[in-house]
Amino acid sequence: MKNVAALMLISSIALVSCKKETATITKVDPKTGKTVTVEVPADSVAKVAENPAIKDSAGVFTQTFKLEKGKTYPLTTYQRDVKTMEDPQGKTITATSESTDEMNFVVNDIKGNVYDMTLNLVAKRNSQNAQGKTVVVDTKMAIPKEDDLKMIWNINKALTGNKLNMKMDTKGNVISITGFDAVYTKVTNAVGTLIKDANQKASVVASLKETFNEKILKDQLKKNLTIIPKKGAKIGEKWTVSENADPSGALKVTSNYVLKSVGNGAAEISITGGIPKKTEKKTQGPITHSLSSELAQNGTIKFDQSTGWITNQNIDVKTTQIETISDGKQSQSMKSISKSSVMINPSAK
Repeated sequence: MKNVAALMLISSIALVSCKKETATITKVDPKTGKTVTVEVPADSVAKVAENPAIKDSAGVFTQTFKLEKGKTYPLTTYQRDVKTMEDPQGKTITATSESTDEMNFVVNDIKGNVYDMTLNLVAKRNSQNAQGKTVVVDTKMAIPKEDDLKMIWNINKALTGNKLNMKMDTKGNVISITGFDAVYTKVTNAVGTLIKDANQKASVVASLKETFNEKILKDQLKKNLTIIPKKGAKIGEKWTVSENADPSGALKVTSNYVLKSVGNGAAEISITGGIPKKTEKKTQGPITHSLSSELAQNGTIKFDQSTGWITNQNIDVKTTQIETISDGKQSQSMKSISKSSVMINPSAK
């Protein structure tokens, strides 16, 4: 009996010593949609700063930024588009394109609540595959041999390797981005090696200035870096952002966000929405021309809880467009479907 008692005591000690500490994570139960607190092993939870950038007050989570001087924060954007077109005879053509823009941000100094940062434009890559032929323009590779690709490579190469100065406050508001003139000069010189006509050269540079400037970059960073509303959000709370899909403002893209979970060192947000199906018809005599289109998006965005910086985004977007011409007796349709993957820091999935 003594041996049995001793064995039971040893077993009890073993059970106690093997019991692991736990930590709690707040998340939305996908089956019920209710907010739940789940216990997980403490050693599976990422270390979070005592006063994290994404934290709650009375259950409301707000996002700020707590970056460190001398640290580098990545922001690589990647997009893959697969477009399939079907003609009236049912014949299909598929084309695939990919683009990667590699950037990072180095914190040079912190003064009060303002970060002084260097925005490094590291690399650009574009590729297209259609009808069995693949074309690649990559600034990390040698200049392409094809004449029509040399211009793209030269411009991209001139854009990369540059540094812009950026000031951003701890709430994610980008105050200023400077240093564009030096980039424009570099691109002008690069274009000058391939284009001799002054007007053509000026046109290329002018086009670049329209798509690569302080306002455009500020808008892009605002969309990428600060998703949680300024007033904050509770776990499971939904908020909606609408933006113009065309210059007229008649077409809107709606993004529905939900704060899915905060814990284990990360804040995860889901995104759905898009553009509802819309059909336009025009009739001229017996001929009716109709065009229907719709867009649907679905994905997740993750932020580091300690710093507030985006760690990963993975959104799938499907666009469907059908063009039909009818004379009242017969009709013909062209169908186009585009499936896109829009990612940030794809290696961090």
